Amino acid sequence: MRLLSAIFAKPTVTGRAPNGPGEVCRAESAGRIPTLLKALDGLGRAEALDRVTTPLQKAVRGLPLGRFRDVLHGRQIGHPLHPALVQVPMGAWLSAAVLDLVPGAGRNARLLVGVGVVSAAPAAWAGWVDWAEQPREQLRTGLVHAVSNAAAIGLYAGSWKVRGRGRSVLGRALAFAGLTAAGLGGVIGGHVAFRQSAGSNKTAALPHLVEPGWHSLGSAEELPVGAAVQRMLGTVPLFVLRTADGDVHVLADGCSHFSGRLSEGKVADGCVECPLHSSVFRLSDGMNVRGPATAPQPVFATEVTDDGVLRVRLPSAG
Repeated sequence: MRLLSAIFAKPTVTGRAPNGPGEVCRAESAGRIPTLLKALDGLGRAEALDRVTTPLQKAVRGLPLGRFRDVLHGRQIGHPLHPALVQVPMGAWLSAAVLDLVPGAGRNARLLVGVGVVSAAPAAWAGWVDWAEQPREQLRTGLVHAVSNAAAIGLYAGSWKVRGRGRSVLGRALAFAGLTAAGLGGVIGGHVAFRQSAGSNKTAALPHLVEPGWHSLGSAEELPVGAAVQRMLGTVPLFVLRTADGDVHVLADGCSHFSGRLSEGKVADGCVECPLHSSVFRLSDGMNVRGPATAPQPVFATEVTDDGVLRVRLPSAG
């Protein structure tokens, strides 16, 4: 009972907590940025890495992968494939680490180490094709992420090899070193994905930014025929295209991959190509028909009133 009372007891108040944003800011003003976070942020500013990322990016983009490139991007599943593939080697290596602590389980641990090394190859391929379509800061941080993972693969490959020669102690040491490198790579990868927003859908917040109902975009007759223009709906930029047969297509202008302006892209065959990374979206429904974008583009319903005013509505708004 005393233990339960201690767990659920209210904490003793020793001082008044910061109440408003000003007080919170003053209370935290003396705080320092955590060393690890400072180092991770610094990777994106390391311009010296550009000497490696620039030619490497060009090489990865030049690989003749054809339609398989979209598979590696994860277009068919609606989000990047790389994080899903990473689960296999990491799961195998973590399981091997557990078995390395169990007497007599060395043979099975070696098998899992080998499974991790082999399965890391497709995960790395998917990671590289995603990496090559990122802006400069993400390229720099992603390169260090890849180097850390490559070190992990090398250490695990060495572990598998020496275990086969009966050197189990060295094999375990290399495996735990590999797990450390893979863990660091995971931290850096999380930084790229979440803090630097690589791979996320940049249009996901749109339904929360647009008010429900119909909104006026001005005269439909004033829109050029066959040429995309940008129109603003409050703070939200829109891609607007009036076709020769009188239809008007309205999509979110910021590409779901990295917010490139579709209104500056190439329009052909009922699709628009993003000028930044060449993702292609269908005008009729916003479907992403070519990556690296893995999410479709939000499409607005349109109508032209009797007095010629173009009105739009986002069905998912609100």
